Amino acid sequence: MVENNLRVAMLIQAYLPHIGGAERQLDALLPLLKQRGVDAFVLTRRFSGLSSFEMINNTPVYRLPIPGPKPLAAMSFTVATQMKIAHLHPDVIHAHELLSPATAAILAKKIFGRPVVAKVLRGGDLGDLAKLKNRRLGEKRIASLKKGIDSFIVISQEIDKELTEVGILPEKKVFIPNGVDLNRFSLSTSAQKKILRKSLGLPLDGLIVIFSGRLDPEKRVNHLIDIWPSILARHSDASLLILGVGSEAERLRETAGKNIIFKGSVLDTAPYLQSADVFVLPSATEGLSNSLLEALSVGLPCVATAVGGTPDVVIHNENGMLISPDNPDALRISLIDLLSDSSKRERLGKASRELIRSKYSLENTADRLSDLYRQLTKRGKK
Repeated sequence: MVENNLRVAMLIQAYLPHIGGAERQLDALLPLLKQRGVDAFVLTRRFSGLSSFEMINNTPVYRLPIPGPKPLAAMSFTVATQMKIAHLHPDVIHAHELLSPATAAILAKKIFGRPVVAKVLRGGDLGDLAKLKNRRLGEKRIASLKKGIDSFIVISQEIDKELTEVGILPEKKVFIPNGVDLNRFSLSTSAQKKILRKSLGLPLDGLIVIFSGRLDPEKRVNHLIDIWPSILARHSDASLLILGVGSEAERLRETAGKNIIFKGSVLDTAPYLQSADVFVLPSATEGLSNSLLEALSVGLPCVATAVGGTPDVVIHNENGMLISPDNPDALRISLIDLLSDSSKRERLGKASRELIRSKYSLENTADRLSDLYRQLTKRGKK
């Protein structure tokens, strides 16, 4: 029997129609949380051209004002969050990131006495904790997090280690990795691949290597562009398919050579992944890439850098190829290796799908989250 529904405030820097890994993951989870008796609403920043309120996939989304420069915008978001929480009465406050969302959540806990969950989105040099350490009053903000947050959601071993290093106790950490919709990101047959390629306007012949993610510097898509001519020297009919938008998009298009296809922002990446043969992720830093998990779920072998949560899900020569970051030669050699060996692609791809099915399903993530929310509310009532 389902217990009484819980109300959860989801605090996040940006939300749909902005498309990023955190936004896509939350959007996918919300219907499953609803099935588990969790009624969520989203509190996010109001960017230019967006309305102050909108229902997105049956979830209320409140966009809060962020006038002026960054410090004022952060303060405005924090204050506006308190007003909404006072009106909407959540049972749990869930901050997605350790920056403004967590700051606003901790203040709300002090005012309204609600438990706070914080998901750490990324580790490494560009991660949540690294950003805090490099900011004014960073150490004080970290101390506030340690005291004010009831549970830190950990998505990778890297993040777990970083939290331990700043003094977060084991009992305050809970491992809940990102999840994948196994039905949507499913295996495809050779015949289905051809049908998909035709419908998407992709090359019908030759192997396709796919990248899906933000086209920002840390993703190192420029390395892919640079090495692609040497890939074509060995596999002349291969194509590189790039999905995503970002600050590097224009420059990458200008430098791209033959057999490189840019599709820009894609709302549904599943058919593109299902039409491809190899997934590649050459990032210098990552959290736990949703794009990577989705690629593994459709049974793609991958070449990925050993950063962030990637080594947690990619085991070298078992379900993919792990390489060191900022190593274009290793990237080139590994891609040529996979493109040249169909049996290896098949073996690694099967292992990829099995890993996601057993450990990273979206249903499992929703179960763990709803259990955590109820544990925290029960703990508060004792």
